[in-house]
Amino acid sequence: MLNSAIGRFRVSGFIEGASLLILLFIAMPLKYMVGVPEAVTVVGSLHGLFFVVYVFVIGYTTLKIRWNIKWAAGALAAAFIPFGNLVLDRYIKRSFPAQ
Repeated sequence: MLNSAIGRFRVSGFIEGASLLILLFIAMPLKYMVGVPEAVTVVGSLHGLFFVVYVFVIGYTTLKIRWNIKWAAGALAAAFIPFGNLVLDRYIKRSFPAQ
């Protein structure tokens, strides 16, 4: 899966999306319900790193396979929506089956 640009994009999207979900549904409740602000500090920092890597991978994939700007914009928008990367991954698998 990591031997193609689409495969690397899908993996980075999964990691970025999972870190967003962990931040929203685990770390933030720990901060506000249990009083553990360190959870958001740690997970938020990791999510920020994964987001930056994801943006670079979007750029790499766009240049490598000559993605339409709509794909790049959609991939970026999916990063801000919980479960967005999972939905995008379904479209990616359908649109680029051989890669």
